[in-house]
Amino acid sequence: MNKINVPVLASTIQKTHIWLKEIAESLGSKDQQLAYLALRAVLQALRDRLPIEVAAKFGAQLPLLIRGIYYEGWVPGHTPLKIHHLNDFLVLVASYLGNSQLFPHAELITKNVFKVMSNHLSEGEMEHLKNVLPQPIASCL
Repeated sequence: MNKINVPVLASTIQKTHIWLKEIAESLGSKDQQLAYLALRAVLQALRDRLPIEVAAKFGAQLPLLIRGIYYEGWVPGHTPLKIHHLNDFLVLVASYLGNSQLFPHAELITKNVFKVMSNHLSEGEMEHLKNVLPQPIASCL
């Protein structure tokens, strides 16, 4: 069987591995599965908190594969969630982690995923998120 090289897929896989490696390292780990769980939980909690139009515009800024993780399971009619306090947002992140051992680390996970996002997304995009989110949640960005 011939190997088919699709440049856009190769590029998004490479970008995703870079993000996962950075998230794992920021969490003091080499475990990319842990990094994936962290990335997915934070992105999906963020997506569900943002107004629909902002969520869609933000998703468009993400690398293709990470965009798929972000949109996985989204039901726009159930969003945005009315979460205004950081602790409530962290509970939402923890609920998306899918691993009860990670629940106590939701704040660390959230801050580190946001840090990696800010390394790869434009400063303008991150500022827009800060302006849209309630200040207690935006303080994690």
